Amino acid sequence: MSKTNNFVFWGLYVIAWIIFVGLSIEAGGLIVNFFFSLYNPEFVQNLYQKLDLIQMYKESKLAFFGVYSFILIISILKACLFYAVISLMHKMDLSKPFHTFVAKKITQVSYFTLSIGFLSYIAKELVTDLKHYGFVPDNLNQFWADSQAFILMGAVIYIIAIIFKKGVDIQNENDLTV
Repeated sequence: MSKTNNFVFWGLYVIAWIIFVGLSIEAGGLIVNFFFSLYNPEFVQNLYQKLDLIQMYKESKLAFFGVYSFILIISILKACLFYAVISLMHKMDLSKPFHTFVAKKITQVSYFTLSIGFLSYIAKELVTDLKHYGFVPDNLNQFWADSQAFILMGAVIYIIAIIFKKGVDIQNENDLTV
């Protein structure tokens, strides 16, 4: 592997760490917002993203917990996705990439990505339906605006995972014949 490829790989590794830390902070901030909105709702306006769903909580606790569950699960899944990417990049040997660990991690990344996409799409449709009843404020679209991109990306990553699994099988077969 050339020095340029190695430099780019480690640069992407650092960027993945930065994204993971940012997503972890976002998930933690949303969890703190959730508990403050239950126990001290007046203080929510001073917290992360000022996600104030108190009016929804007063009108329908089911809608509040449903929407907040989607927000929390999606943000936690995004952090888990980048943790899987980091662990993949940390243990992957670029001189011999077709390894069982790599194939499993790529499959795991595809599952996380597809889950984020499908849950985001379901949440977007749920919030659209709840808007007809006047429950949902307009500032929630930021949490699931990219659902179709995640579904498409997850499908592509899943195809790559299948190719890697086949590459691992071929490499293992070649190792046995030698």
